[in-house]
Amino acid sequence: MMRRVRVLLLTALALVMGSVMSSAPASAVIGGSKSTYGPWAVRMLVDGKPACTGTAVARQWILTASHCFYEQALPVADKRISFRVGNLDMRRGTKVRPIPGKRVGSAHADMMLVKVPPMNVPTARLATVGVHPGQAVRQYGWGATCTRDESACQSPVLKQSDLKVVRPNDPLCAGHTAPGGPDFCMKKVKGIPAGGDSGGPVMTVGPRGTETLIGVFNGSDREKSAEAGEVSQQLRWIRSVIRR
Repeated sequence: MMRRVRVLLLTALALVMGSVMSSAPASAVIGGSKSTYGPWAVRMLVDGKPACTGTAVARQWILTASHCFYEQALPVADKRISFRVGNLDMRRGTKVRPIPGKRVGSAHADMMLVKVPPMNVPTARLATVGVHPGQAVRQYGWGATCTRDESACQSPVLKQSDLKVVRPNDPLCAGHTAPGGPDFCMKKVKGIPAGGDSGGPVMTVGPRGTETLIGVFNGSDREKSAEAGEVSQQLRWIRSVIRR
């Protein structure tokens, strides 16, 4: 098996299996820990089945990964999509659906903004500065917790993994991140994100309520490394969309 299965292939497989993952083989935080906090985290479902993760970034906007919205390279219809918000146990979250025709993808990164009816949840603070090598970060998601059949081990409760940012040309992420690109590379400290975590928040580590959204997870190798789109690079686009 290839070291990484990239975005569209994984997305197609995930949607078919009910486990839409971000790029590369990874799981819902394999070996991570159960989260006790994450009010802005959002679970995405397709046809009622676990798919990706996202983040509430405004009262009516969810930020996630663009590849979560394609199945075999074809767009997934709005009517097939729903989100669970407001609870760390996705089974208890409030269901919201996309407003038809109100999703906007970035032209430069694997990111999608989706408009929904007003959500009564805290929203994430957006990063205004870039990440740096050595920075400790935390990724959140409801993805797979095993490396076998990811659709059979999606977590019903929010989990988290701790990672550390490395330089974009680090061999760990060779061919997936590069200097000047839209993504940054991270290495495992405790836990690693995988299928079903795609689109989920990568946050700075700090006291509750002070975290900042610095990345949108989009791929991993399920073992040592992961990538995420850098929010600060897309900040102008994000702000322009959520003001609509």
